[in-house]
Amino acid sequence: MNQGVMTNIKDIALNALEDLKGKDIVALDVSEFSDVMDNLVICTGTSSRQVKSLADNVVDELKKEGVRPIGVEGKEQGEWVLVDYGDLVVHVMLADVRNFYDLEKLWSMTPNTRDEADGSDPHQG
Repeated sequence: MNQGVMTNIKDIALNALEDLKGKDIVALDVSEFSDVMDNLVICTGTSSRQVKSLADNVVDELKKEGVRPIGVEGKEQGEWVLVDYGDLVVHVMLADVRNFYDLEKLWSMTPNTRDEADGSDPHQG
């Protein structure tokens, strides 16, 4: 996907989350940390019903633009729904799930600081 299309998809996803009053919406450029995706969007829903609705709204709004997800995971439980568009991955989560996994921190750390944070030394065997 070219960068212009990717930005548009990200903007549409962000607007879809804002339209349904998603909380604490964050967009991260993770291209330097991942070969799999370039952008990560994280949003909190206040209930399982809202989490599902937020994820559905992202899918519906992007479908209007002719963009379909590669996959959608977690919709049955509604605690954490992942919508995968390849270069863009959208996570919609309940607050306690989001706090537990802390994806923003995980994806903002460089690989070396991840090793240091868990106390292991990757250079020692």
